[in-house]
Amino acid sequence: MTFQAIPRAILALAISATCAPSTHAQQSEDRGVVRLQQRFEKRIEQLRSEITAALPEVRSRAKKAHLATRAAEKAAEAKVATAKENLAKVGSARGLVEHAKGKWIGGADKGIAKAKKQLENATTTASRTAARKELAKWKKNREEGVRALKERKANFDKLTRSEPRWKRELKSAEKAVAAAKARTQRSVAGLRLESLLKSDGLDARLAEFVVLLEATPRGLAEFSSQGREHQKLVDSLLGDPALMVQMVVADGAKDGRYGQAMKIYDAIRTASDRSSSGTLQRFALAVALEHATPVKQRNPEGSTNAPETVDPVARYRHYEAAFLDKALDPGFANLSVWDYRMVVDGSEPDDTLAWGREMLCNYRPDHVYTSDYRWRYVASVRTDIRYGSQDNKHDRDDLQFFQNILMNGGVCGRRAFFGRFILRAHGVPTTARPQRGHAALTHWTPDGWVVCLGGGWGAGWTKTRYKRDRDFLATTQARRDIPGYMEVKRAQWIGDVAREKRVFGFLSGDPDFWYGVSLYRQRQLIKNAKTLAAVGEELGEANESHVQYAVEAAKVTEADRKIVVDADGVITIPAVATSEPTKSSGKIIFMPSNLGGKQLHYSRNGRARDFEYTFDAPAAGTYRLCAKVVTPSWNQHLQITANNTQTVDLALPHTIGMWQSTDPIDIELVEGRNVLRFAHKCDGYAKGFTIREFQLTPGE
Repeated sequence: MTFQAIPRAILALAISATCAPSTHAQQSEDRGVVRLQQRFEKRIEQLRSEITAALPEVRSRAKKAHLATRAAEKAAEAKVATAKENLAKVGSARGLVEHAKGKWIGGADKGIAKAKKQLENATTTASRTAARKELAKWKKNREEGVRALKERKANFDKLTRSEPRWKRELKSAEKAVAAAKARTQRSVAGLRLESLLKSDGLDARLAEFVVLLEATPRGLAEFSSQGREHQKLVDSLLGDPALMVQMVVADGAKDGRYGQAMKIYDAIRTASDRSSSGTLQRFALAVALEHATPVKQRNPEGSTNAPETVDPVARYRHYEAAFLDKALDPGFANLSVWDYRMVVDGSEPDDTLAWGREMLCNYRPDHVYTSDYRWRYVASVRTDIRYGSQDNKHDRDDLQFFQNILMNGGVCGRRAFFGRFILRAHGVPTTARPQRGHAALTHWTPDGWVVCLGGGWGAGWTKTRYKRDRDFLATTQARRDIPGYMEVKRAQWIGDVAREKRVFGFLSGDPDFWYGVSLYRQRQLIKNAKTLAAVGEELGEANESHVQYAVEAAKVTEADRKIVVDADGVITIPAVATSEPTKSSGKIIFMPSNLGGKQLHYSRNGRARDFEYTFDAPAAGTYRLCAKVVTPSWNQHLQITANNTQTVDLALPHTIGMWQSTDPIDIELVEGRNVLRFAHKCDGYAKGFTIREFQLTPGE
């Protein structure tokens, strides 16, 4: 019987019988999701009703006065902005005048001179014609520049006449803003909300409301419906007010994925008994919140079988082990959940984090122990990440992205990426803080957050919910006062209950009533906060800094410099036992070694410098010389001259920041006093290296 010959009724029955079970199951599952969604929606409205009823009534006169002072403040700020725009016109006009004088007319003058020279040296009709054509072009260009200069100078002179008035207007407007802000701050006090915002009485309901709002009833229902274990996780979350408060103070689960965050948090707590309290509990929660949306892992391009996303449990265990081993920054122990999120959000594999710590400890331990927290760890972006992309073509597919940056350098983006990576590797919170046309970063210090590589606060933005960088700075400063910051968060949560638009900074939007109250409370908290100036601004597009940074050199003792000859005639020369130079400079720096004793670092920056060793050999003959070194890059050599006669080449291996011995080379020594002089050679730009010691073994 053919398919077409089957009676329609029987065919329909067969199809119905075949499809019914799966269709029924799907319909049952959909109904389950809808029921859960309705349950969560009902709970949200119940919480909204309860919270609204518990709020004190804000006196209409006080609220009206507050809104009036806010309007006056915004008007005063608008006048400041206008005055600044006018003054900026003067600066722009001045720049256009200088451009016409320098690049335009000055460039034309150079072109004219060059064309005249070509004309003088022309030996053929064709070359003379070409030179005359070039000369005419530059003369015309100069005439256009002169006309442009005249027009620009007239405009500049006109604007300059108005400049004193605009300066007075700016000064007056800034004074008016300060007075308006003070009035607004007093009007907030007139709302009499202090007792409400200081009390934790509504915290449990507010936190649950925010969790349901951000997760969405549908999202939470879909997660819960995936099985009994998922339902238990959601029930556990909604039944734990303290945990929900902790979550929402830290800005909640990534993309509102609270169910997935609970799944990760539960898995971490199962994997580690240490994650239940203190530092590691906060850190575990940060991992769960930040990895609720999987983080794509950036593997070496040649690692085709590597995991696509970061394993959050493995990420936690990596940092737990490093923390217990005291391999992280001392400040790590006391950070908040919110801070930790900006430690664990990197795309690098865990073994790359371990490499970063070991590499820096081997190669530049001075960056690890420096007392200048602004540059701790991250100083490597100015000392060892060369500006320029010409060597990026040599990136190796067996190395991870950050290892390639250390090897081959990069422009501002790669520098900032590496800076953030090396900070995360040491447990220091950091986030991107780009600005127009330039990449930069900001990171935590015990004295507050600081910008590295870019302009100061106000020049850029962040990729967090605090979009303008000064709004981000404000929340970092306010979060240092935990009780005070809870008042800020409570006002925000009440704003969520009131269905207000979320505005997390005065520069990020115009807040409604409750969000406005939160930001004015935050402003009050941080009025005396210390703001750190940016560092590394000069490095934006530069290979070397023109700023003189202090060299944190170690004191080298006679014991550190002791040259040893063992019973077999093997000579061991500590790298710091130099007879020239005898102390650290910007190019050659003596520093403690993680192997014990001291080591010599040869900086990539600054003018090349030779160094030498004077020592006694027990016998004349051929010795095999090798060195224990750390190198971050490739194609480096030491040219070694023995006693001003023989010169040999010692190739430095690319150790990728690990300790390694060079291949031995033969060198001739005389009995008694010898002098070895070392000169650094490399293919391309100068790169740095670190040496622990040299060994000279007598030939057989």
